[in-house]
Amino acid sequence: MSELSLKRLDEILERIGGLRALVVGDIMLDRYVWGLVSRISPEAPVPIVDVHEETSRLGGAANVANNVVSLGADCELVGVIGEDESSRVLEAMAVEAGIGVAGLVHDGGRPTTVKTRVIAHNQQVVRTDLEAKEEIEGKIRENLSGAVMDGVDRCDAVVISDYGKGVITRGLLGVLIPQARSRNKVIAVDPKETHFMNYRGVSLITPNQYEAGGAMGTRIHDEQSLLDVGWKIVKKLNPDALLITRGAQGMSLFEKDGTYSHFPTVARKVYDVTGAGDTVICAFSLALAAGAGMDEAAHIANHAAGLVIRDLGTATVSRDALLDSFRDLDSWNTDG
Repeated sequence: MSELSLKRLDEILERIGGLRALVVGDIMLDRYVWGLVSRISPEAPVPIVDVHEETSRLGGAANVANNVVSLGADCELVGVIGEDESSRVLEAMAVEAGIGVAGLVHDGGRPTTVKTRVIAHNQQVVRTDLEAKEEIEGKIRENLSGAVMDGVDRCDAVVISDYGKGVITRGLLGVLIPQARSRNKVIAVDPKETHFMNYRGVSLITPNQYEAGGAMGTRIHDEQSLLDVGWKIVKKLNPDALLITRGAQGMSLFEKDGTYSHFPTVARKVYDVTGAGDTVICAFSLALAAGAGMDEAAHIANHAAGLVIRDLGTATVSRDALLDSFRDLDSWNTDG
């Protein structure tokens, strides 16, 4: 595992600013209810949260898209949302963030996916999910496929954000992956176990260790089981690279040529891992599209993850924040 100099990092980030990404997947609205707990309900043994504030953030594939524009690249978001108030809020937020929304398909027959987290004293008390998981079909599927195929030709990288909410289907993957690969696009997948065998031949797959182990029917519990699962996935799916994220243990990179590298976490503290996977796949795929090597892209993704897990709730990382993170690590290593 080689080091990445600040000069080389700056070159890669500068090139990212001229790229365009197509993000396809399950779009969500993340809602946060903030408050304090001072008593237990007399009706049931549950805390009563006195609400002080409510906020909304882009979630799922929309959070990936938000990270793309935060790093300076252009982005087109393709997915399915409802025809409800949440869809209007989400679309307005995406436009304000600078995300292209021409590929959003509205489906009046299903709700916009909304995850609501109740936060008290900086800790999550409960989460509620409003969603439909059935696979899209009919005219909605046709409109989505059309938007995806149109977007592939205009992008440098395709990021598939699969949360298992019905947008990413075997049929869509069977058309999207070959078309993107035939045009030499970087294609990266944040996977769901149920679709694992349909990601064959992509540039990059970024499961967490639970998803990776589950897909291979093996629990990752030590270094040997990690290696066994990682190389088994590479053999079965033939990606250019597999990046298994491991929480506080960092991330492990398996390359098609047989190279293995481990990247310890650079986070000084872990506050909230919500959306960290979105940031990892965004940073890695954009770095690859900008000409970075696998090792360099993993360094960048590792620092990006270390930044977003310092914040509570879904978050994004900017070019300047990445540069500062590398500078801070250099200073910390020198001082230590």
